[in-house]
Amino acid sequence: MKDYYQILRIPRSASKEEIKQAYRKLAHQYHPDKKGGDEQKFKEINEAYQVLGDERKKAHYDQFGSAFDSRGSDGFQGFDFRNFSGFGAGGFSASGGPAEGWDFGDIFSEFFGGGAKTSTKTRQSGADIEIDIILSLEEAFSGIEREIALRKYIQCPRCAGKKNEPGSSFSDCARCKGTGEIRREQRTFLGSFTQVTTCAHCEGAGKIAQTKCKQCGGAGRIQETEKILIKVPRGIENGQIVELKGKGEAGEGGYGNLYIEVHVREHTQFRRKGADIYSEREISLTQAVLGDTVGVLTLSGNVEVQIPAGIKHGEMIKLEGKGMARLGTGGLGDQYVQVMIKMPKRLSRKATELFEELKREGL
Repeated sequence: MKDYYQILRIPRSASKEEIKQAYRKLAHQYHPDKKGGDEQKFKEINEAYQVLGDERKKAHYDQFGSAFDSRGSDGFQGFDFRNFSGFGAGGFSASGGPAEGWDFGDIFSEFFGGGAKTSTKTRQSGADIEIDIILSLEEAFSGIEREIALRKYIQCPRCAGKKNEPGSSFSDCARCKGTGEIRREQRTFLGSFTQVTTCAHCEGAGKIAQTKCKQCGGAGRIQETEKILIKVPRGIENGQIVELKGKGEAGEGGYGNLYIEVHVREHTQFRRKGADIYSEREISLTQAVLGDTVGVLTLSGNVEVQIPAGIKHGEMIKLEGKGMARLGTGGLGDQYVQVMIKMPKRLSRKATELFEELKREGL
């Protein structure tokens, strides 16, 4: 049985977010369209995430997967336990689960809890795609629309993904007799087991095109560059993901999704904490003592700010509603301006005399 934790290179104690991050990193690294990509590795990574990324499937895998491995019996690996004597007609797959289109939740409940159900195969959607984009803080503040050119697999426009030359017909696959599956029976002291594998000849479709599509060669999809408009909402934070459903690659069961991870560059004048912005404003000693009105830079432009007389070095002035947008709420955070008093390094003779006078007055 495959060790999904090892495939994603994470410990069994990994959190849901850590599992997701590991998946995205590895999927990005091994995507077949990237230099150094590995299609088989990419499929294994997707298979592992389909189980560990789903809390219910992960719970079953954690509970039963290790137990099957520890028995050391090849009979438990890669089998669909249908017709298990004494437990009804339902069945479950101990290893191929998500990759073969099975639902662990229904399957394990059939075996250990109950009712006789029939698990059905579903055609897999195409692979998800993950890309990265870099934004400035100003772009994250206002939100952007950006068009990208993405080379990926799309459904063949000539055959609409059916793999046959338009006008030609299909016939049942001779190897699987139209079922899309190759089934092998095995008897053990525990009962009768059926090994189910996808028919390699028809790729699980059960049908063979009598004449393959001339454009895609019977693959049902082709590689093409597609222009996609990405809309990044205002207030997005560094590391957050924008999901575009159906904008991934084409597969037997439809399109996967496109995930855009946003990276916000550090700013030279602003620091961000959630929806709040922090900045500094330098003022002179006399402005600090007497007070003044000064210009302060915000993400929405310059504003006039009143400096109260006697302000201390490092004191914060709050500018309400001058921070980042709160994602999904429409509200705005605040900006906190730290006042930095600039001390004079050299004094003229007159300035020195004035300070001496102030000193004598106890100031």
